[in-house]
Amino acid sequence: MSGPNNSVGPPDALIAALRRMLRPLVRLMISKGVTLPILTNLLKETFVALAEEDFPVPGKRQTDSRINLLTGVHRKDVKRLRAEQPSARQMPKTIGLGAQIVSRWVSDPLTTDSEGQPIPLLRQGKSPADPSFDGLVEGISKDVRPRAVLDEWLRLGVASIDENDRVVLNRQAFVPENGFDEKAFYFGRNIHDHLAATTNNLIGDGKPMLERSVHYGELTESSVNSLAKEAEKVGMEALLTLNRLAREYVDADKGKDGADQRFNFGLYFFDDDHSLDE
Repeated sequence: MSGPNNSVGPPDALIAALRRMLRPLVRLMISKGVTLPILTNLLKETFVALAEEDFPVPGKRQTDSRINLLTGVHRKDVKRLRAEQPSARQMPKTIGLGAQIVSRWVSDPLTTDSEGQPIPLLRQGKSPADPSFDGLVEGISKDVRPRAVLDEWLRLGVASIDENDRVVLNRQAFVPENGFDEKAFYFGRNIHDHLAATTNNLIGDGKPMLERSVHYGELTESSVNSLAKEAEKVGMEALLTLNRLAREYVDADKGKDGADQRFNFGLYFFDDDHSLDE
């Protein structure tokens, strides 16, 4: 990646966009006790790491002085941060295995209906060939008990038990209703990937990435509610379709050279009363 062109200062349009983008983030930080000093240190870490990783001078060693020049972070802080080991990003235990189970549930013809929707599953099948929750979990990993997974999913709101004692997958899976750590993990991953896609398009030094939205104003609350329901319907159809295709490609690409790529396709719906625009 080439160095930043900031000889005349950052574009006003970018500053305005950053100011708007930061509002919900700052609201979240204030509500969860992330103060300005904490954020400042986090920003210093990120500025130094990105300057070192993404803005090198070909054939030359990246120096503290150059990172100071690129970022404005004091040289003493640059030296300290470069010497420190970055903290490891840990995925909550419930997500790694859980995401695989959900992915299989919503993509396997044995556990979906004719419209591709995940069907309720009995805890245990009458025979090994019958689809069941226990069989689904054991098909992904035999190192964890299905009952332990179910108990955690019930706690998080990922699944529920219906009147026929079947396990029902939450339509919103896999973003647990109750687990903050799990929600925070997806918050970080999904917002990162969305920002990375649009940042790539703004910088313009890579292939353009898909980043589109539909937005209207001057609507009543009733109309917005109807649009939200339709967005959930067609959006979930798109997610389920891509999930099924991705499962097929994962199986086909297993063991192939270069099978180290990932993708993330997201979905969101937001509405407000124009207060931010005003």
